[in-house]
Amino acid sequence: QLQLVESGGGLLQAGGSLTLSCSAPGFNLDFYAIGWFRQAPGKEREGVSCIMNIGGQTGYADSVKGRFITSRDSVKNTAYLQLNNLIPEDTGVYFCAAGKFTYGTDWPLPPPREYDWWGRGTQVTVSS
Repeated sequence: QLQLVESGGGLLQAGGSLTLSCSAPGFNLDFYAIGWFRQAPGKEREGVSCIMNIGGQTGYADSVKGRFITSRDSVKNTAYLQLNNLIPEDTGVYFCAAGKFTYGTDWPLPPPREYDWWGRGTQVTVSS
């Protein structure tokens, strides 16, 4: 069973930057598209970004476009979400997810149902 592990969360001030990592020990992430989601207290989980495994196409939510960057490193078998110019509204638990689907599926943010495997999340808290 594929297990995703997020890391890199933390507490920081508005305007700061952070990089989250998503790894899958023992599994090759090259076979999967990787999505990032977040959930703020009292709110539903929302899609943040997606990066395809073939082609490397990326998609972002409008709320993070221009501030967040998703990437992946096949050698390190790790996906990343770089969070820049953070605002308090970015606070939440960030999850990575892995799925096998083709580019264009509900693009730019394939919904949670397209993903088969999920991590447990990492907390990001942005203070004003």
